[in-house]
Amino acid sequence: MPRPENPTVYSTEQGDLRKQTSKPQRPGAVSLPPQQQTIYLHRESKGRGGKTVTLVKNLKLNEADLKALAKTLKTACGTGGTIKDGVIEMQGDLRQKIAAVLQAQGFHTKIAGG
Repeated sequence: MPRPENPTVYSTEQGDLRKQTSKPQRPGAVSLPPQQQTIYLHRESKGRGGKTVTLVKNLKLNEADLKALAKTLKTACGTGGTIKDGVIEMQGDLRQKIAAVLQAQGFHTKIAGG
């Protein structure tokens, strides 16, 4: 019998149990047109060992559009990034560059965070 702190991760009958857990979806995530959105760009380094990241917040996009936008931003900036809880995190202080890319796509942007 597995303990709660050591859950079973593989079963011969069911396979890899870690892959069966589903991530919670944002309920009713519908993409708004870029002209109707104001995106906030924050710079943050707290809790990241002094490394600076740029947070792209207030996105009202579904999962597919969010992934596509993150890929576009990573390619345009030439850096890595990820999506966490509907927020795109980009490595480095890239607020100006990201703002230019988003404005070219029709989004309204506001730069915040020092």
